[in-house]
Amino acid sequence: MAKQGQLSLFYKIFSNRYFILAVWIFLAVFYTYKYIGYGSINNYLIFKYTYFNAAMGHNLYAAYPQFYSDTNHYGPIFCLIIAPFALLAGNLGLYFWQICNVAFLFCAIQLLPLSTLKKNIICIICAQELIISLKEFQTNGAIAALLIFTWVLVENKKDFWASLFIMLGLFVKLYGVVGVVFFLLSKQKKQFIAGLFFWGAVLFVLPMLFFSPAFVAHSYIDWYHSLMEKNAQNISMSTQYQDISVTGMVRRIVGHQINILPILLTAVVLFAVSSLKKQMAADLRSRLLMLASCLLFVVLFSTSSEHPTYIIAFVGVGIWFMSAPQPVNKWQIALFAFTLYFGSLFRTDIFPAYIKNNLIMPYALKALPCLMVWLTIVTEMLAKKPAAVQPEAAPLNDMITPTPTTI
Repeated sequence: MAKQGQLSLFYKIFSNRYFILAVWIFLAVFYTYKYIGYGSINNYLIFKYTYFNAAMGHNLYAAYPQFYSDTNHYGPIFCLIIAPFALLAGNLGLYFWQICNVAFLFCAIQLLPLSTLKKNIICIICAQELIISLKEFQTNGAIAALLIFTWVLVENKKDFWASLFIMLGLFVKLYGVVGVVFFLLSKQKKQFIAGLFFWGAVLFVLPMLFFSPAFVAHSYIDWYHSLMEKNAQNISMSTQYQDISVTGMVRRIVGHQINILPILLTAVVLFAVSSLKKQMAADLRSRLLMLASCLLFVVLFSTSSEHPTYIIAFVGVGIWFMSAPQPVNKWQIALFAFTLYFGSLFRTDIFPAYIKNNLIMPYALKALPCLMVWLTIVTEMLAKKPAAVQPEAAPLNDMITPTPTTI
């Protein structure tokens, strides 16, 4: 009886979305406070000064060592996104920036058509990666949320609005462009395409309403050059903290620069063919696999991937595992455990320091477990008869308008 009571208590706690949200917000506040104390808020200072630089007409992508190290690599629209936080007094902007990032991702995950318990477990699965992102004051959680919102809106036949999230992700950090793959799931393709053009135009000119049009137009050119310089830096193998991707892993293993085009082409072909195979998929599992594949692909094959970027990938890992039909087979359990331990928890004290410092970090092996998950997803998507899973949560409209609770 005592054991059943403990299980019942465990279920009640971890089935409560507000408890998980409270934990995530606590993590945001705690690590913000901690790293303000360390003086390690460089990334946020880069974000903050993009607004002030834009307001003064200064180059958004030049170096300003008097304020921060490194340079900005976000699109001009980001100046407007960061503005409300940059204008807050003292450190308030820091706290609200972190809280909004975790809340945005949490809300996106909660819209997935899975049970509340499964969605909360996805949040737990990516908690370590969330902490890494919070330590760096990064936007990666929000990028993952944009992709999830895109999928959810397409799923609920709100394709015009889905296009907004794709273009927003594109104009902020380019990553969002991968969301166009959800066009294959769209049942309103004309709205989807029209939305891309409409929102692309809106987001392109929106900064021009607040800053000089000539300045904004030139900033897009500066942004392009900034991204080219950043890519060259990423592939130089000058640091083990950049290019934590499949191509970066291969480069470090062979010990010299390689032609990455064959790797990228193979990945794109696999991604495209598996997505096309599931075009207009009738079963939910296939559509969720496409979302998981998208979240993993954008990290695994980007030279810009860093350790904090993997919050995006691990949301995909969580969706892949938690949407698996029951009972979960031994291979899925083993791969999930391997991925969680070697791909995420290796940054903690429960992982041997020697392996972390001499294998995983120098050779970018953080990418390996996620690559294995992605290949497993692609294999299932290419299979003739993928296992189906039924929706376990209300659709978007029902989540906005309360409906009677069902078991």
